[in-house]
Amino acid sequence: MALPRYPYPSPLSACDDRRRQDRLRAARWGQDWVRWRRTRFALMRIGMIPLVLVGIFAQYLAWDVLPEQARLARTEPAVLPIAGPSDPRARDTAVFDLVGLGVLDASATARALPSLSKLGSVWAVRYDQTGIDTKVISDLIVKVTAAAKVSNVVLTGHSMGGVIALEVARHLHTDSTEKVSAVILDCTPVDLNAVRPESRDQGEQMLRWAGWVPGARESRLLRLIVETYARHDNYVGGRYGVDPGRLRASVLQVLRDKILNTDAASNGLIEAQFKAIVAGGAVDDLRALAKPAAGKPRPAIVFIRPHNPYDDPIVDVEYSHKVLIDQVGGVNGTLLVVTTRNTEHANPIEHPVEYNTVIEQQVVPFVRQVRADALLSAPTVR
Repeated sequence: MALPRYPYPSPLSACDDRRRQDRLRAARWGQDWVRWRRTRFALMRIGMIPLVLVGIFAQYLAWDVLPEQARLARTEPAVLPIAGPSDPRARDTAVFDLVGLGVLDASATARALPSLSKLGSVWAVRYDQTGIDTKVISDLIVKVTAAAKVSNVVLTGHSMGGVIALEVARHLHTDSTEKVSAVILDCTPVDLNAVRPESRDQGEQMLRWAGWVPGARESRLLRLIVETYARHDNYVGGRYGVDPGRLRASVLQVLRDKILNTDAASNGLIEAQFKAIVAGGAVDDLRALAKPAAGKPRPAIVFIRPHNPYDDPIVDVEYSHKVLIDQVGGVNGTLLVVTTRNTEHANPIEHPVEYNTVIEQQVVPFVRQVRADALLSAPTVR
């Protein structure tokens, strides 16, 4: 005889389910708690929060920090050829261009300044993403100039790149056989006091983040957040407080220019660049360059700055100007200050015509004259 079919679960199976649930409930951890039952369960749930945070942090290290550390460990500094000398008189000179804060490679800037080729063959310095070692850069320059049989060096530094250029010049001037003919500084802050307060505060906040947050030097996620916040003027405001379209555009810009762009400076490199300014060694480098070394003459020092100091929103060029006069200027000094009318802060790519004009018409003749005077004043060997 066929068993009756029920349209609903059998009463026996429902009873079995209830018994099974009762047994599971009785065996549950904490079921026998009588006193402070709710408090104990609340504390138990709170105690799970650190475990969740540890798991999130482990994922942050595994997917964000460690892969970037491995990539940055493979980077190294280099000098890249840009152009040969455009003047036969400059065949014995090599010009090395160094860029400023937040930029890795000087190639684009050097290509925007073809007038530098009147001083010699032009090379671009590419930094190491893990930091800056000026001795390594100076050794690279020595190798390149020795292979090219070039005995004179001109260093050009834009913004913070000028601080690095001065330190490299000191290494070459005092510790090598190469002659530094000139150091060209473009809106360079000679020390931290030359950095305008708002930019100084941003740099100091960056150093604090790098010191407090594990993996901050490599984290692309943190960089995305910080760089997007730095552009908050673009999307904050309006009817709803934040403009979603402009926020999306800012995030995409950061992703394109700073996160996915392999030529963008890493967090660690930016930290090293800012520390170079904080260390304040540029003044000591200027003092070392202000006197002959090992029979080599003093190099010419050129400072390019806007005529109106407030056109530079990042560096107090008036302050740097005064320090340069104190260190390498004066009656017997080797300083030339060139003022521009339309430039802002170290932006030759945006204003190539004016930069190339002042370099060709003022900088090149001055460097040649300083070098000629040095040759005339050099003692003759009989």
